[in-house]
Amino acid sequence: MTEKTPTPPNRQDPHVDPADDTDEPAFDWMKPAGAGAGTAATAKEPAPAGKSIPDAGKDQPAASAGTPARQGGTPARQSGASPAVASQAAASQTVASPAAASRAGMPRAAASPQAESRADRKAAEAAVEPGAPEPQGRGTHFREPLPTSALQIRPPQDEVERRNAEREHAANTKPVLPRVMQVLLAAFYPLILLVLAVRAVTSPLFLWVEYNRPGFPGDGYGFSTDDRMTYGSYAVDYLSNWSGPRYLGELVNRSGDPLFQEGEVSHMADVKLVILSTFAGGALLILLAIIAIIYLRRRSTGGVRRGLFAGSIVTLVIILGLGTLAALGWQQFFTEFHRIFFASGTWTFALEDTLIRLFPGQFWVDAGIVIGALVLIASVVTLVLTWPTRKRRGIAKDSTPKDAVAKDGTKDGTKDDAAAV
Repeated sequence: MTEKTPTPPNRQDPHVDPADDTDEPAFDWMKPAGAGAGTAATAKEPAPAGKSIPDAGKDQPAASAGTPARQGGTPARQSGASPAVASQAAASQTVASPAAASRAGMPRAAASPQAESRADRKAAEAAVEPGAPEPQGRGTHFREPLPTSALQIRPPQDEVERRNAEREHAANTKPVLPRVMQVLLAAFYPLILLVLAVRAVTSPLFLWVEYNRPGFPGDGYGFSTDDRMTYGSYAVDYLSNWSGPRYLGELVNRSGDPLFQEGEVSHMADVKLVILSTFAGGALLILLAIIAIIYLRRRSTGGVRRGLFAGSIVTLVIILGLGTLAALGWQQFFTEFHRIFFASGTWTFALEDTLIRLFPGQFWVDAGIVIGALVLIASVVTLVLTWPTRKRRGIAKDSTPKDAVAKDGTKDGTKDDAAAV
């Protein structure tokens, strides 16, 4: 075939409509023979409006009923179109998609596979009425409401208020364990200070300061300051070591006589039991206080400060109360103290006994004053360091005037509506 070859007499003009589906053949002569014949017959005898084409029904099994009419712009509906273009438009109208054929009640196999196009599927889906069940065909899809569509529905007002109340209650409610730790820290603090103060008094350093201070009464039975320091150090060491009663029972004075009588050794054994029990309890309280401090530092902001602040107040109350009782009647206070820890008759001695000569009444008065002073100083320092100032509580200075704050706690009388969502 060359350029001078004549054109075949039955050759149709190519269909160049860009609005049509690209899946259909570009040229009518490329279609099957049956389709071409039907197209030619349709082009020669155009059917009236509203009636089907009988020739097309013979040559083409697909029906035009149910095929959505195309919008304006097709060459077949324009005036003055060429016969070839009109025949192509008529052929495109007589071929129906499988979806349209199924809705028209025709068998699916009668529809031409070439006539199915994206435009036909879109037109068929648009023709389905809203709310009607879509037929399960090749061009349809199952639709269901999105799972997030319920989020756009606002719950009732009482439900919103209930949720807001629960959220506010959960925000204001504090855990129980941090509060328990704060209470334990406040209760342990005065006892720990008291044990540490007793440990400071039962030491050779306090003994040396007491024997060498001006005004301390001397021994009327011959003990010098060095004798008192030597013998008194044995007694103090015995209270803090693990030796038995023989530690004091085998001591002798310069004349070779036993330094301590049997009753004195027995009383010192009782004192040692009380002192060691006190030190063991104080060590346990210190360990528990450290655990509480570590826990509060990790779980409760400002919990350590609040616990120590409350503990310092409790300590001040206790030490001031005991100090008042001791000042009003020292002898009565000293007697009642011994009755609590020791059996009656085991802690009274004569003036010439070694314990009275080493530790006269003034020694116990000074020891009580030192214990009270140490505890008082430690509690006051703790109170000052843990005083709940605005900076320690983490509250910044509010420059808003008080008149601008409404009764409901909001500024300028406005409420925050974000919590109602």
